[in-house]
Amino acid sequence: MIVLTRILANIIILSALIGWSPVSADTGIKAPTITNETWLNSRPLHDADLKGKVVLVEFWTFGCYNCRNVEPYVKQWYRQYADQGFVVIGVHSPEFSHERNVDRVQQYVTEHEIRFPVTIDNDFSTWNKYGNRYWPAMYLIDKHRVVRYVRVGEGGYRETEHMIQMLLKEDIQS
Repeated sequence: MIVLTRILANIIILSALIGWSPVSADTGIKAPTITNETWLNSRPLHDADLKGKVVLVEFWTFGCYNCRNVEPYVKQWYRQYADQGFVVIGVHSPEFSHERNVDRVQQYVTEHEIRFPVTIDNDFSTWNKYGNRYWPAMYLIDKHRVVRYVRVGEGGYRETEHMIQMLLKEDIQS
């Protein structure tokens, strides 16, 4: 028991020293408004456009290996559920300076056949509103604009899709 306590204490201290912190956007809170000016594949989407929709906000950047691994799942969900009121918003938040170039983002989006709306978050305004810390990160928002599910990193695809299905089935009146 003492050994386990020491290990746990060391993990907590190490986490504090290297800056690990959980995503601070809690479930159950109103989804922050996305106010970025530059959008690809769409005009800017506002809260009024998203009311009554289930929205997946995905933070990504085109140079991120893990983001590339998540990409096929996000594209499939968009294709499969868009006609049921499901919206994906890709929030491109650059990790490196070359990823700030909107033309490069557009080239990636075109080459990878990403059809859903992508907003350019070079100033990290949306990233900060969500309290995000990681690439990739996905936030599922219900029809009332409440964050209901957060997934960081790869994996959990069945669970995420199950949440999409569940949120789409919920009555707007509930």
